[in-house]
Amino acid sequence: MRPMPEAVSVSRDTPKSRRTRARILEEAVRVIAENGYAATTNAAVAEAAEITRGAMLYHFPTRESLLEAAIDFIQAQRAEMFRDAADSLPPGADVTEHAIETYWDLLHRLPFVAFAELEAASRTDALVRDLLTPSLAEFDRAQIGDHFLKMLHAGAGPRFQASRDLARFMLEGMARAQVTYDKDERVERLLTVIKRATHMLNRKGGVTDLWPE
Repeated sequence: MRPMPEAVSVSRDTPKSRRTRARILEEAVRVIAENGYAATTNAAVAEAAEITRGAMLYHFPTRESLLEAAIDFIQAQRAEMFRDAADSLPPGADVTEHAIETYWDLLHRLPFVAFAELEAASRTDALVRDLLTPSLAEFDRAQIGDHFLKMLHAGAGPRFQASRDLARFMLEGMARAQVTYDKDERVERLLTVIKRATHMLNRKGGVTDLWPE
């Protein structure tokens, strides 16, 4: 078989091709977040991106190739949002409370919602699990957003790791929960308790401060 001419392979990296690929991935994130992983087929994403089936196949010939690229795209978006969040600390603000409030907000943005949907799907879908596991490990080791999440604790060791984990897993659980009544009030109370518990673990408050009357 004759080798593919260099000009043909290079043509895949034209500005137009990059724009189309970016549009596909942006729509893939939106479809995953809004419709769920099961509904995120190549055809559904092509329709959302308003491109032809041929154009979709050109960039992502299989669902696996689309999913792999989408996960990388989501990770890049989350990292960028973390960088922006780390730079948005108001002068004089409490860094721990700012980190908790900001992460709570980020968990409702499309890349984070899509990531949570894929994480849920990975429990029963081997393909998603295999592709997502490195990203989960990367986040858990705080390589993604380390400069941001480290604000949740003031040092190293199990106690400070627990403060970070407490805030992270409580916020993620709350974001996925279905609060059916008095949502704003209940969420606000829980956020306050999470902040106080994190401060306690960071040796910035006593046990009596967790639920002060």
